[in-house]
Amino acid sequence: MSLVQRAYPSLPKLFGFAKRSFKSLRFPGEPLDPSSSPILSYGIHVFHAPDAVGIVAKLSDCIASKGGNILGASVFVPENKHVFYSRSEFIFDPIKWPRSEMDEDFHKLLTTYSAMRSVVRVPDHDPKYKICILASKQDHCLVDLLHQWQEGRLPVDITCVISNHDRGPNTHVSHFLERHGIPYHYLQTTNADKREGEILELVQNTDFLVLARYMQILSGDFLKSYGKDVINIHHGLLPSFKGGKPSKQAFDAGVKLIGATSHFVTQELDAGPIIEQMKALVFPGQV
Repeated sequence: MSLVQRAYPSLPKLFGFAKRSFKSLRFPGEPLDPSSSPILSYGIHVFHAPDAVGIVAKLSDCIASKGGNILGASVFVPENKHVFYSRSEFIFDPIKWPRSEMDEDFHKLLTTYSAMRSVVRVPDHDPKYKICILASKQDHCLVDLLHQWQEGRLPVDITCVISNHDRGPNTHVSHFLERHGIPYHYLQTTNADKREGEILELVQNTDFLVLARYMQILSGDFLKSYGKDVINIHHGLLPSFKGGKPSKQAFDAGVKLIGATSHFVTQELDAGPIIEQMKALVFPGQV
């Protein structure tokens, strides 16, 4: 096994907590009377550092010492890599643990363990990430993202949608974007000109990009110039069936498991780190 993983399999999904009232949660030893319970906030901390004894205990103590309560945690250490990764979800009383103080406390851990990354987010209080969605002709990935955003399940600000396909003013997508004040930029591409310079100008104030069936390959120069994360939605289970027509590749190979993959974009096609995957079984007789 190439990965040593210590995780809690029942860890709720990130956005699932929106269905649970924090008023029903309390810190150990606090009264049951809801009228006297604190108004709790939800936080996420991601940590990446050289592996060392005691990191989990220090992370837990950092949260617990300020009255916070860990809801779930996932920790893994790749074999023979001597690196440590963790993701913790917790609730806290923002009066007892102010946001600026939280940053200082987690920064101390970063310094103590010479961490490569220590990121804390409080979605209800922190500014939303600004994103741009790039799409081509097919709408389904784009429409799904827009509807999830409309329903509040994607806590981001969509600055614009860029496409190499002209949808026209009377389409469902165009009406949706116009209704919500989201600009739509049509940039026709050719094999010789991918319009990457214009795309860079449009996305310079974003935090990351999402490729929703954007059927163009972004160059290494573009990725370097942008310098931030780019997430792709690939309609296949990577690392198998990379490139175009992955569903046909899977069908021709006779596989019984198909799906989709979201991953970070790198210069190598469909080879970036995998974020999430969904799968579906293929039964005999299905096309």
